Amino acid sequence: MAEIKTQPTAADVTAFLDAVPDPRRRAEGHELRALMHRVTGEEARMWGPTMVGFGSAAYTNTTGTHDWFVLGFSPRKAAITVYGVHDGYGEPDPLLERLGAHTTGKGCLYIKRLDAVDHEVLTALVTEAWQRATG
Repeated sequence: MAEIKTQPTAADVTAFLDAVPDPRRRAEGHELRALMHRVTGEEARMWGPTMVGFGSAAYTNTTGTHDWFVLGFSPRKAAITVYGVHDGYGEPDPLLERLGAHTTGKGCLYIKRLDAVDHEVLTALVTEAWQRATG
């Protein structure tokens, strides 16, 4: 069975976020970390070199079943990539219509500017996703 490349690490989340080159993206990373911590009650953990994850659950794909974070994000140059709030396969969550400027992929939500989205709606999306995944 193939080993997935993205694994939880012992890297320091704060150090990772503090090292994000763009000051706005760095602040957004810290803000999103705080939001996800408030909602989940979980401590942030690095997954691979660039993803911040919360919680973990078994995830099955073509390479087998592996642990994967329940919710997470990565403060990438082009956009903050948010994982776990949008699965891309079912009907889109109606909250996405009220979120503000964003795009979606199969399993990701992309936000170019955190100040361009409704934070109450983002919190609701994160809360719903956490509750759906953790029962």
